[in-house]
Amino acid sequence: MRKTLLLFVTLASIFVGACVTAPMEQGNAISTKKVGGKIRIGFSMDTLKEEHWQRDKDLIEKRAAELGAEVYTSVADGNDERQVKQIDDFLTKGIDVLIIAPHNAQVAASAVEKAKKQGVPVISYDRLVKSDELDLYLSHQLSKAGKMQADYALQHQPKGNYVMVYGSSTDNNALIMKEAQLATLKPAIDRGDVKIVAEQFAAEWTAENALKIVENALTQNQNNVVAVIASNDGTAGGVIQALKAQKLTGKTVVTGMDAQLDALQRIAQGEQTMTVYKPIQPLAFAAVDAAIKLAKGEPVATTDKIKAVNKDIPSIFIEPKVIDKSNLMDVIKDGYHKFEDVYANIPVDQRPKNQ
Repeated sequence: MRKTLLLFVTLASIFVGACVTAPMEQGNAISTKKVGGKIRIGFSMDTLKEEHWQRDKDLIEKRAAELGAEVYTSVADGNDERQVKQIDDFLTKGIDVLIIAPHNAQVAASAVEKAKKQGVPVISYDRLVKSDELDLYLSHQLSKAGKMQADYALQHQPKGNYVMVYGSSTDNNALIMKEAQLATLKPAIDRGDVKIVAEQFAAEWTAENALKIVENALTQNQNNVVAVIASNDGTAGGVIQALKAQKLTGKTVVTGMDAQLDALQRIAQGEQTMTVYKPIQPLAFAAVDAAIKLAKGEPVATTDKIKAVNKDIPSIFIEPKVIDKSNLMDVIKDGYHKFEDVYANIPVDQRPKNQ
C-alpha cells in the first residue's frame, strides 16, 4: 500500500504545470460553476467484465464519498447506444461533471458534445474519447505499456515468429498500444530476427477471441511461435488456453496488462510470462479530485497533453510497471492483491517468503 500512496503523492506533487479550468460559459449554456450543495458526478463505464474496471468503479465511488460528492454510475456492457442513452439520463438528472470511459472512442464523442452544450465539463477516463471538446484526459502511459510488452518479449525471445493479439479496434487504447508495440519491434523485424506471422484485434478484448486468433496462428505455423504479445490479461488468458492445448505453456512468451489476479496466478505457475501493472488508486482518485474542481470552475494542474482529433487535450498520465515471476511480491506489497490469493495454486513449500 505504501507504494500506491507514494504514487498518489507523487501525482499530486506534479500539479505545478499547466492548468485547465472548466469554461464558465459555453455559447448559451449555463455556467458550469457549482455553487453550494453536493457535486454530482456522472461516471459512464463501458464494462465491468475485467477486474480492473471493478476496482475503478469502487475507488471512484470511495473517493467521491470521502470528498462529499455524489456519483451516479452506469455500465453500458459494450453497447454504444446504451452508453449514449445512459449519459443522456445523467444530463437529465442534472449532473455537474461527467467522467466517461468509452466503449467506442468515436461514438462517445456525440455524448461529449451533448454534455458540453449543457455546460457540463467532461473527463475522459482511461480511454480517450475522440473529441476536441474534452476538458481533461486521465490515463496510464499506454504507449509505454505497449513498449514494455514488446521490449520484454525481445529480451526473452530475440528471434523467431511472433503473434500480435491487439485489443478491441474500437478502443483508442488498443490503437496506441499497437503503435508502440510495432515501433519497438520494427528494428528486429527489419533485421529479419523477428517475423510477425499473425496479427489481429480481439473484439471486446475477450479471451474467446484471443483464443481463436492464436489457435489459427499455431495451426498455420506448425506451433512454431516463440512469443505472443497480448495487449491485456484478458486476452492473455485466451492465448494461454491455446498454448496449453499444444503443450507450449512456459515455452512461448506471453505478455499481458492490468495485473489481474488470474494473470498473476498464471505468472506464479509459469504459464504467463509478464503483465504490466497499472496502479488504479492514483488514477481514480485524481479523476474525482479533478471532477470536483472542474465542477466548481477551479483549475486542474496538468503537465501533459494528448491530441484527440485536432486539438491537444490537457492530460494526466501515470507510469506503469513490468511484473513477472521475479517481482510478483511488488504487487502484493502494494496492497493490490493478497499473497495467499496470488500463490493459491502453488504448494506452500514452494512459495516465496511472505515479507
